[in-house]
Amino acid sequence: MQMRLAFSVLPLCATLACAKMEPPPGGPPDLAPPQLLATRPDSLAQMTRFSGDVEFRFDEVISEGGSPNQGTGTGALEKLVILSPTVRVPEVRWRRTRITVKPDEGWQPNRVYRVELLPGVTDLRRNRSDTGKVLTFTTGAPLPDRTLQGLVVDWSSNRPAPLALVEALLVADSLPYRGLADSTGHFSLGPLPAGDYLVKGVLDQNHDFRPGEREAFDSVRVEAKDTLVRVGELWTFVHDTATARIRTITVGDSVSATVEFNQLLDPSQRLDVKAVTLRLLPESTQVKVTSLLPKPVDDSLHARAPGAPDSTARDSTRADTTRKERPGLREIEGPAADARARAQANQPLTSRPRLSDQLVVRVSSPWRPEAKYELELQGVRNVSGVAGEAKGVLAVPRREARDTLRPRGDSLAQPKDSLKRLKKRS
Repeated sequence: MQMRLAFSVLPLCATLACAKMEPPPGGPPDLAPPQLLATRPDSLAQMTRFSGDVEFRFDEVISEGGSPNQGTGTGALEKLVILSPTVRVPEVRWRRTRITVKPDEGWQPNRVYRVELLPGVTDLRRNRSDTGKVLTFTTGAPLPDRTLQGLVVDWSSNRPAPLALVEALLVADSLPYRGLADSTGHFSLGPLPAGDYLVKGVLDQNHDFRPGEREAFDSVRVEAKDTLVRVGELWTFVHDTATARIRTITVGDSVSATVEFNQLLDPSQRLDVKAVTLRLLPESTQVKVTSLLPKPVDDSLHARAPGAPDSTARDSTRADTTRKERPGLREIEGPAADARARAQANQPLTSRPRLSDQLVVRVSSPWRPEAKYELELQGVRNVSGVAGEAKGVLAVPRREARDTLRPRGDSLAQPKDSLKRLKKRS
């Protein structure tokens, strides 16, 4: 009998051990997100022999999230913590009403540590906190007082990059301090130690809080002499050491064709027609080229017909000198910020030309239907500054595309008199 009772208790214990924690039943529904009560240590504390955990204490039991924290950076709580300066994934643990953090390698002496808890902590009823917390303390180093401010821009769209990763590498000891830009691409990273920094803005596509090899970025070196350092705009793009290759060549109209590359091109480059060799196959007769321009520039110089794409595009290589000053970080994130200010902050920037992966080649005589042309370009430079040779073949269809530059017939002309035709028939 005792044996049977023991075996019946085991499944019950296993069930209780695997039970999911739920809020107690009854009572009014809890609609408030968890509130942060305190941190340990205090912000801007000097902890010479600190060896414990950094703690974020809340007013209620918080949720562990859907994925466990196993030191890989993929856990639900691990994705909410950015610890600097370290290159390893920190140890992040759930302690009912607390989140604890410490470096995988342990706290190092004479350093300034920055622990950022991002918005997103939830309680057991899935109420989500929309605020975060930055905790800065030292393990013997002088208290920091430098702040880096700037804007991260996605150059592929000329728009600010929301929630972009910002990394400030302290040049003296190669220690990386990391944070995130806000919803409008602005960032304010600090307080940090004094010194020279290599500041990098990154489009963190895999959200691991670390720059990836194929992720778009831009960097600038600054000297943190003053307490507030203006970094300026960081225009991110994918840095590629390989030369640009031609992907496709398609007929635009009777005297133009669009050359598409596998990379974005240097928008400031203007290739001379001497860098272009165009031959009619199979006899390899050379064809005269009149211009070779980036597509946005060609579109602005050669107005398209109504209904054609980019018919009103202006030259994006010219900066808009009448552009008003963009709202500052406090204006955007302050309580008085409104939808109009946020919309203005996300408008395309014009301080740099828009990137393009296309060139438009124009010839002096119309394309020959059903013919093939061999195109060879010398010195094509990608946005990273790598130049090289590119080759491709243009296959003209049986009937070339309608010449969008050819003037249309007079739409105001009077139609023929249909009564005269009826009289002739009668």
